[in-house]
Amino acid sequence: MAQTQSGAEGMLSLPALLHRNATQFGTAPAYREKEFGIWQGWTWAETEKEIEALALGLINLGVNEGDFIAVIGRNRPHLYWSMVAAQSVGAIPVPLYQDAVAEETAYVLGHCGARFVIAGDQEQVDKVIEVQDQLHQFEHLIYLDPRGLRKYDHSHLHEYSHVQNQGRAARDEFIGELTARREKLTYDSTCVMLYTSGTTGKPKGVVLSNRNVIESAKNSAEFDHLTRNEDILSYLPMAWVGDFIFSVGQAYWCGFAVNCPESADTMITDLREIGPTYFFAPPRVFETQLTSVMIRMEDAGRLKKAMFHSFMEHARKVGPRILDGKPVNAWDRMKYALGNILVYGPLKDTLGFSRVRVGYTAGEAIGPEIFDFYRSLGINLKQLYGQTEATVFITVQPDGEVRADTVGVPAPDVEIRIADNGEIFYRSPGTFVEYYKNAESTASTKDPEGWVATGDAGFIEEGSGHLRIIDRAKDVGKMADGAMFAPKYVENKLKFYPDILEVVLFGNGRDRCVAFINIDLTAVGSWAERNNIAYASYQELAGHPKVLGAIQEHVEAVNRSVAQDEMLSGCQVHRFVVLHKELDADDGEMTRTRKVRRRIVEEKYADIIAALYDGSATVSTKTEVTYEDGRKGHISATLEIRDAAVQPVSPHRVAAE
Repeated sequence: MAQTQSGAEGMLSLPALLHRNATQFGTAPAYREKEFGIWQGWTWAETEKEIEALALGLINLGVNEGDFIAVIGRNRPHLYWSMVAAQSVGAIPVPLYQDAVAEETAYVLGHCGARFVIAGDQEQVDKVIEVQDQLHQFEHLIYLDPRGLRKYDHSHLHEYSHVQNQGRAARDEFIGELTARREKLTYDSTCVMLYTSGTTGKPKGVVLSNRNVIESAKNSAEFDHLTRNEDILSYLPMAWVGDFIFSVGQAYWCGFAVNCPESADTMITDLREIGPTYFFAPPRVFETQLTSVMIRMEDAGRLKKAMFHSFMEHARKVGPRILDGKPVNAWDRMKYALGNILVYGPLKDTLGFSRVRVGYTAGEAIGPEIFDFYRSLGINLKQLYGQTEATVFITVQPDGEVRADTVGVPAPDVEIRIADNGEIFYRSPGTFVEYYKNAESTASTKDPEGWVATGDAGFIEEGSGHLRIIDRAKDVGKMADGAMFAPKYVENKLKFYPDILEVVLFGNGRDRCVAFINIDLTAVGSWAERNNIAYASYQELAGHPKVLGAIQEHVEAVNRSVAQDEMLSGCQVHRFVVLHKELDADDGEMTRTRKVRRRIVEEKYADIIAALYDGSATVSTKTEVTYEDGRKGHISATLEIRDAAVQPVSPHRVAAE
């Protein structure tokens, strides 16, 4: 396994890459941020000065080498700078999820022992102040946006710009110290610590070195031919490894521009204005955008709707082949070109994807229908498979070998092996150093030879060498008759429908499968408006007979599709219930990266699962919920349980061994 010992082209750290960028192409754009409706930008030379001023200010404030500096807030250039400034002074940046509740924030800050926190605004400052009595090492809080903070006690509270100004004023005093600390950084120095989403327990602190980040950024950039002319929109949580590698690792390696939206509410507008050339999103973003397209088409006139559906049908047939450079006859090419003028081009402009040269989705499996929709438009959307512990990249899809049913081939310098039980193992230059203060978990995940257990089950196809993921290893099971139970496969098929937001399938060890379904309030609410159906709440709409009827049609259509798969035909949904509330991270039902915590959902709604299996027509339930202000409450509901038609299972079906 190749690992560059001296560093990729001698660049041993993010500060070293920053200096190279500022020196070699200092006038090129490095960051843009939209504020008050106006885009403002910083070149690489200006960025280096901003980061140096903050780094000097941190030394002035007493930051020592080895200290942990937590960073919490939405995507902003200043918060990205703070992570590089932290490394410049020999400290370790720890980005947190901005929507984490106070309890989650307290756990991470306490676990890493952060002495310093850099927060985006008053909301994040309040969150830290609320839990500061639980934090024994915490000393100073730096805030970026001063609005609402004037009357706070400023004995340990510092405005970001003031810290920078103090750093500039003390430059002569501290520049020697800063230079010495930067020069001490090696390829094995810690670059960042990122916390896992905690699907099965408390989040773990994943320590990533400069080697992990820079080698992964270099290899992936070369794989997709990324240059410093790329534009990306950085809108995903800064605490997520995906955002760190795209918005920091690759951005610094390639020297391309990072664009930060004004807010989550303006993200789609800002996406259209920037028109990124390189775009990354989890499946939920692509699902949401497709839902909005379908809603708009339902509101369109008859002619426009007919034209859309006609050209999209043609696009699904030939679009991916044209994108991959495969042979397509002249008439089909001509019709596709016309569709590009009338439908595909305007639609890509609306979505903000008109300039996308490389697009990726990861984090969860994406439904094949959703994946094919975007590729049929001519958008080079690909899948990758990765983990925080791998510094993202385990497998990637080469251009021309993109398929919905695989996650590609091993990424550059990555080795993969499949254990006897089907679990996927890998090792690579991106393999994490350790779980912080958790030697036991480190040893159980990474063996002495560097092989990491992913917790996912899959197999490598003969001939193509592509990896196919079946599901999380712990979620794959067997039905009572020995057939394979793989919930994600069915869940993703159901989530293709715009009015279905989330699905949780149950059936392991049982004789049949049942499902929880969350409706998409935006899509179903739009349908209700068009049909003059009044509703007062999510709960009321979710239980409407016409909504239940539509969901039942979707379930039965998916059952017909699943029945065609010999291996998984036993996973058809026999009964389902549309839940009275959305699964929510604040209620512990999902992670901050929107992954379902299956065990918690199973325990919390055990009464509903029991009713699904005992033949009940309805079930009355009472559920604890968390309100936006953190208060707890309860909602009660009586839910209708629906039976769905299932298809006969092939007698030739092979039970999963």
